[in-house]
Amino acid sequence: MTLLITIIILLFIMIGVPLFAAIGLASILLFLNGGIDPTIVLIEMNRLASAPTLLAIPLFTLAGYILAKSKAPERLFKFANTLLGWLPGGIAIVSLVTCALFTCLTGASGITIIAIGGLIYPILKKQNYSEKFSLGLITSSGSLGLLFPPSLPLILYGMVASVSVEKLFLAGIIPGILLIFVLSLYSIYKEPPQEKNKERFTFYKLFKSGKDAVWEIIIPIIVITSIYSGKASVVESAAITAFYVMIVEFLIKKDITIRKDLIPIMGDSVQLIGGILIILCSSMGFTAYLIDEQIPQNALVWIQSIITSKYTFLIVLNIFLLITGTLLDIFSAIIIIVPFIVPIAMSYGINPIHLGIIFLTNLEIGYLTPPIGMNLFISSFRFKKSITYLYKSSIPFLIILLITLIIITYIPGLSLFLLKNF
Repeated sequence: MTLLITIIILLFIMIGVPLFAAIGLASILLFLNGGIDPTIVLIEMNRLASAPTLLAIPLFTLAGYILAKSKAPERLFKFANTLLGWLPGGIAIVSLVTCALFTCLTGASGITIIAIGGLIYPILKKQNYSEKFSLGLITSSGSLGLLFPPSLPLILYGMVASVSVEKLFLAGIIPGILLIFVLSLYSIYKEPPQEKNKERFTFYKLFKSGKDAVWEIIIPIIVITSIYSGKASVVESAAITAFYVMIVEFLIKKDITIRKDLIPIMGDSVQLIGGILIILCSSMGFTAYLIDEQIPQNALVWIQSIITSKYTFLIVLNIFLLITGTLLDIFSAIIIIVPFIVPIAMSYGINPIHLGIIFLTNLEIGYLTPPIGMNLFISSFRFKKSITYLYKSSIPFLIILLITLIIITYIPGLSLFLLKNF
């Protein structure tokens, strides 16, 4: 009967039934089939609603949408270009850094590709970079900042896996920098022989562009210092950030207006958060069923019977997560998959914080993985190129990121180094 219910739910998803409805219905039917009162689903929803970290998600999301609507992307790009544009492969490195910074602030790769991709694509072409390289760079950069605080996936993973969000914020910094570094090396290698109008570094230009972008540049600093100084919790830091961004963009920079733009921005952010939270709520009941039926424990026994090595398990886990990243958006994947894999991974001695970085890096790369990685379709729509052309453009970047993923996976110290004194 359980198998039949699972098949029916999968069919519902395939014909377009919303994911939250399919998961919620599955939870109720499975509990009824087991002779258990399905109101436990509501109890789990209430438990989630009481989670103290939950409020950080809508607050950081609102801040991200305000930044996306303003001229913050242009200011950040100009500052990064002044700071790094003189380097070999400078404009490409600037693109990587700007996209990563913007993604960590907004928490969504699609917003980065649409908001910043259109800005940097003509600049890359003007600097004699090939069309394939330019599109591959933008497509791969869209999700590049998901390991940096205050990334929403880091917060959501911490909630679902019951691990410290503060520790995850620290753990993602070095692996995130490594991803940017290896792609920067490739950008230097692919620098056109006659890059035109390369930015000349002067302290005056740096001061001028920094002065213009300083309000946005210090946002990650505000988040990190407020949390790790002990002055604020994650939620309080999120509230400070949202209030700060509203003051800057509405009253200081005046890129957008309260009267015209605030309601649409809040509407867009509420739609995203509503989608995340309703899936999260419905999945909590499903997770409760899995635990009640000891499915993770049974899966653990089965996996350990065929995989005895921690390193073999990590290979299998990476393959599984890459496939997951192509099929599900990162928020749904965290909600559905994390409760299942955390106890299994911990049985192999994998630190749950390190697991979180492995998990998010895989899903970040999954956005770029053919045939249905989300970034590929967003770039195809944004730049009006065929999806097969985007496949070819992104393959070199995908290979580099996969190699880096292996390094992050098998050298846990990259994720755990900054936690030694935490």
